[in-house]
Amino acid sequence: MAGRLKPLDVERQTKPGKYADGDGLYLIITGPTSKSWSYRYWKDGKERWHGLGSLKEVSLKDARLARDAARLRVKGDRSTAGVDIVQERRKAREESKAIEAKVGLPTFEECAEVYIRTNWSTWSVKHRDQWPSSLKRYAYPTIGKLTIPEIKPSHMYDLLKPIWVEKRETANRVRGRIETIIAKNVDIDDPDFRNPAELTRQLREKLPKRPKRMMMLKLQ
Repeated sequence: MAGRLKPLDVERQTKPGKYADGDGLYLIITGPTSKSWSYRYWKDGKERWHGLGSLKEVSLKDARLARDAARLRVKGDRSTAGVDIVQERRKAREESKAIEAKVGLPTFEECAEVYIRTNWSTWSVKHRDQWPSSLKRYAYPTIGKLTIPEIKPSHMYDLLKPIWVEKRETANRVRGRIETIIAKNVDIDDPDFRNPAELTRQLREKLPKRPKRMMMLKLQ
């Protein structure tokens, strides 16, 4: 389809509105000096608007080329499935924000080491031995390299499951230590925070149960 818009019209038009060029390309004007290009398409019954840049940076000719490239990605071809480019861009932005938020945050292992150093002088010899050794053996392999926001209850399940039946006391102590360290490193005023190391009913129900024979021997 030949373009409906002319370069001179694009430059002179200042009335706010959406001006169609064809095949989904629109000039969007929101003010005398605010003009941008957008590609309009439909995906799964939903209308999408994919920004192609401002008129100051993208000419009419380049906007048409960008529209053609976007259109090809949406429709796909014999070898490539079409994609929702708006959703793809949104996902990329969210991932970028997540990476930016993570940069600079200490890992659980780093938080634990700080907590241990801070409390070392107040601990008994027993605690000085048990805290570092238990975390290194049972916690760090699973969550040591994760930041606090990345730790989920499923991670707690993974690290507790192997020792929950035969080393229940150790498992409880390790879980409690992890819960304490996490609690020390979150905003006390965050209303949405839920400590992933908390022994919730959901976690307790997921963890393996002791065989009845083992429970009877424990009572004897």
